[in-house]
Amino acid sequence: MSFHFLGPEPVEAQLQRVLDGLAAGHSPRDIELLNVDVKEEPGRRDPTGAVLPGTAENEAAAKYLTGELACIANTPGAGAIILGVADDGQRIGTELSEEWLRHRIYQLSEQRLTVNVRAGDLGGTRVLVLQPPEAVEPIRWRGRIHWRVADNCVEVDAATWMAGRLHRSGFDWSAQPSGYRLDDVQASAMEIARRFLDQAGSDPAAADLAAATDNDLLRRLNVVDGDGRLTNAGALLFVTTRVPAIDYLRRDHPGGDSTIRVRREGPLLVQLAEVETAAAASNAIVQVAEGLVRGQMRKLPQSAVREAIVNGVVHRDWTADAPVVVEHVGDTLTVTSPGGFIAGITPENIITHPSAPRYQSLAEAAASLRLAEREGIGVDRMVASMLALGHERPEISELPGPYVRAVLLGGSPDEFWIEFLADISPKTLARDVDLLLMLDHLCRHGWIDSLRAAPVIQRGEAEARAALGRLSEAIFVDPLVTEVAGVPAGEPMAWRLSDVLLEWLEHRLGYRQGEARQRMILEWARARGRVSSTEVADLAGVAQNYAGKLLTELERQGRLEPGRPNRSGRGFFYRPVGG
Repeated sequence: MSFHFLGPEPVEAQLQRVLDGLAAGHSPRDIELLNVDVKEEPGRRDPTGAVLPGTAENEAAAKYLTGELACIANTPGAGAIILGVADDGQRIGTELSEEWLRHRIYQLSEQRLTVNVRAGDLGGTRVLVLQPPEAVEPIRWRGRIHWRVADNCVEVDAATWMAGRLHRSGFDWSAQPSGYRLDDVQASAMEIARRFLDQAGSDPAAADLAAATDNDLLRRLNVVDGDGRLTNAGALLFVTTRVPAIDYLRRDHPGGDSTIRVRREGPLLVQLAEVETAAAASNAIVQVAEGLVRGQMRKLPQSAVREAIVNGVVHRDWTADAPVVVEHVGDTLTVTSPGGFIAGITPENIITHPSAPRYQSLAEAAASLRLAEREGIGVDRMVASMLALGHERPEISELPGPYVRAVLLGGSPDEFWIEFLADISPKTLARDVDLLLMLDHLCRHGWIDSLRAAPVIQRGEAEARAALGRLSEAIFVDPLVTEVAGVPAGEPMAWRLSDVLLEWLEHRLGYRQGEARQRMILEWARARGRVSSTEVADLAGVAQNYAGKLLTELERQGRLEPGRPNRSGRGFFYRPVGG
């Protein structure tokens, strides 16, 4: 039986994006995606690095590609390799026989890997596209299982691989019956469950649930069956975890001894409550200067702290015995949880990706207890609460193992930033995560357009244009943003901060001096394909003749070249070298 996607297959869509990028002259390192890799044919260079002529058969290439393709087949959704392009974008090509390579990979993989191999043309250079099917059981290469994390192949154990496979098939371990019954529920866990519900404030559904009897509360959480047996989710939350689920360590400064450590067994709710209490006690309170709109604030927003810890616990891999490690060092909180990203989630889409919990029943129970959001994984609110205080957005990444790591970098809130957000009109935009992300980007990079905004807010370009429209209509004395001067007619609009905001937020602008200013100019030139002294003067806040000197210096460094040989005339501009 075969199954087909309705519409374009995801891997084919990614493959086409990468091929289009290569055809446009981009280097592979800039355009590779999770499921699509670009490689040159191994064994095609002599000791000096010169490219050797290609042959129809290449044993070294077949062995190397077998390992890489096994890794891709083990990765959710599988993927493809484009063979024939070096890391720097040089089109080396390949003369490998399609039939020979397909059969040799089949032999080397012990008849477990059947790869679709097809030839393609990249501007006159022959390349091969190699595409394995997604593995239904782990494919080992030299005795080990690998899958892709970001753009690298990393080793993974069989249990973690199988847990991911079960999730993709719709199996929910947390909904399965456990060996515990209603009589095993611990009173301390029930007390804490009601405390979390009471903290929901004026939420009538939470108040109603908190007032229910113990047995009714558990049934309404859907963590007990008709025979009185707790599900695995119910057992975790209200009875015990197999080993300590969270290891919280507090250090006053990097390298210092731990001053608080929370690591215990028992119901997960009890563990969470103790860790949250310890984290709150270590989260310093600062006084915001009188005259601004807030009084006391913590150096890390407590809502972001809870979201990071709860996400790390609820969405972790519960087949692993390792605890979620919460390191609270100074004003930085790092949460590292076992299990990688699932269901297509990546750092590049985690803010806007639809909810895809590893354990649906556990996630729903946590949402009902008001520990986490029902409609998503809450990352958007975590990002918004950090940015609203002037902090950096959370760093969320996947590590070999695999693990997911979330880092919150706190400190004293930025009072000018807070006052600015409080005075924005309309008021709702101060809580708009898209607006906060774009404003943060403008402070760091100086400009934004719809193409650049799309990955910043993790949305499509049409949604990015709409978000930029909302940004352009917002007011702080004057409009928040203004169009960049000097953009040629017919080119996409670009925006920078208004002059009022440039003055108000001067302390946050990291792109207007020295090397940072040069990077900003080159970013503009590479993204837009050209740069003029008018554009540089407007972006860098300098006189036009000085902007010309900045461009001349970048030309001297070999990073820009004149747009026309005579270097004169109306509309003269520079181009990025190699662009």
